[in-house]
Amino acid sequence: MRIFQVLEFNQFNTGSVHQMFQAAAGLRERGHDVTIISRPDETLRARAAERGVEFAGLPLRNQFDVGSMLAFRRLAKAKKPDVIHVHKGVAHAVALWATRGCDAGAFVVNRGVSFPLDVWNRGKYRTKRVDRVVTVCQQIKDVIVESGGLPSEKVQVVYAGTDVEIFDPARWEPRAFRREKGIGDDKFLVAQVGVRDWKGWKELIDAARDVAVTHPNIHIALIGCRNDAERNEVMTYAKSVEMADRVSAIEYRTDMPNVFASCDLVVDASWAGTGITGTIREAMAMQKPVIATDAGGNRELVSSPEVGWLVPMKDHAALTSAMLTVIEDRGRAGRVAANAREHVVNGFSKELRITRLEELYQRILSHG
Repeated sequence: MRIFQVLEFNQFNTGSVHQMFQAAAGLRERGHDVTIISRPDETLRARAAERGVEFAGLPLRNQFDVGSMLAFRRLAKAKKPDVIHVHKGVAHAVALWATRGCDAGAFVVNRGVSFPLDVWNRGKYRTKRVDRVVTVCQQIKDVIVESGGLPSEKVQVVYAGTDVEIFDPARWEPRAFRREKGIGDDKFLVAQVGVRDWKGWKELIDAARDVAVTHPNIHIALIGCRNDAERNEVMTYAKSVEMADRVSAIEYRTDMPNVFASCDLVVDASWAGTGITGTIREAMAMQKPVIATDAGGNRELVSSPEVGWLVPMKDHAALTSAMLTVIEDRGRAGRVAANAREHVVNGFSKELRITRLEELYQRILSHG
């Protein structure tokens, strides 16, 4: 198949870029002709070339970028894709209008956030030109079917995937990240990735403050601070609740297996916007105990107490209690962590995701 993977974002600091690139590279490995269409970026172009994936840079300024629409239309006429898979709103709108009235193969739209569809998006998703909507969890499917008035059969759940060969604890040195950041081996290290408000990082610090009363060696690493302003915000809040010496504000990292290898626990305390938290899935693959809030589709990943702890959103007592359980019952935590890796390998791996996408494309092309 000739496949376009289209996304306006081009930096490897968001989950959507990682998942788009994973799909493009994985499908290319299986012999398909794949082109990534994104805003011009030499890093993305170089990484695509390393994997045998073509790259086309378009401005993709906004959803009404006529220049990008015309350029996309010319590219589609030249390459005649069998599948166009778009991953965000600008990509969706540009590709939709660019291929209006022409035969450009199957049109697939990705949806990775749990916000309801607004009036504008309802129109984009309900058009007959869109063959399937792919959601990263059942919860998002339910939201957009209800809010968008979409037929259930038009929406397909394909779980995002983790490369379980890279996220394998046997491959990583368990103290490297601690040494780099000066975090002692005696600390019980808890990591969370993401410092936007709705990620719940303040709630995590508040819970850790209560845990510290009986376990003063707890240390929180908040990973993904993109600039000094975000680092300062984290540390100002930590200081305000007398946790500054137990919190580290960490920059965005590209070596998450290395980071997770040093952690005793990984948490996601989100209370909005999430699909399935990718970093929780990755931590589970690294055989770490995890705590996630019951946000978005996290209950589909942390599906039983045998693979992790699922707590209500913004429930301070439940989050604190779960953290205490992991610290105080290390035997149970170890068993749950071992189960967690097996759970991801069997149901949330990169290879399984690529297979499901490949089958979906072929099914659309064969049957519509």
